[in-house]
Amino acid sequence: MPARVDARPRYKSNPLPEYPHQARVRRWTGDVLLLVEVDADGRVTSLAVEQSSGHPLLDRAARRAVRHWEFLPASQAGLPVASRVLVPVSFQLEGS
Repeated sequence: MPARVDARPRYKSNPLPEYPHQARVRRWTGDVLLLVEVDADGRVTSLAVEQSSGHPLLDRAARRAVRHWEFLPASQAGLPVASRVLVPVSFQLEGS
């Protein structure tokens, strides 16, 4: 299993998760913390929910989006390496 070192999401080029319609209607909010394994090319190789939002629908939306993200890979001795990174995803509605 790769060491947890500093891979970084390419936030500006990665799409935000879609806020599920049912969650909006029910005014569900929450924060999901994902544990993401990233290869030396910056691609996601696996991910898991480290901390749930409390709403499985929001957790799934976060996983669906981050699964396709690209990362700046971590490096050791100047070379890109596989790593694990915690990625927070927040679902908040305006006015809540």
